[in-house]
Amino acid sequence: MPIYEYETIPQNENEQPVRIELRQNMADEAFTQHPETGQPIKRVYSAFSVGAASSSVSNYTPPPSGGGCCCNPGGACGL
Repeated sequence: MPIYEYETIPQNENEQPVRIELRQNMADEAFTQHPETGQPIKRVYSAFSVGAASSSVSNYTPPPSGGGCCCNPGGACGL
C-alpha cells in the first residue's frame, strides 16, 4: 500500500502547516481530514508522487532492437 504526503490546512494566520505521511490504497479518495485529529488536510504532490512516476514511464520509447545500450531513451547508461 503506498504512502502519500499530506499537509495540514492552517485554521488561523499564526498556525504553520505540518506535513504528514498517510498509508492508503491507490484507489481510495484523498483524505480531507486527519484520521486521528480531524484537522483539515490536503494531499501534497511532489516529483516523487505516483502521478509523476507513471507519466515518465509512459513517455519512454524503447530503442530499436539490435542497437546498443537500452538503459534510457538517450542510450546513456551512466555507468
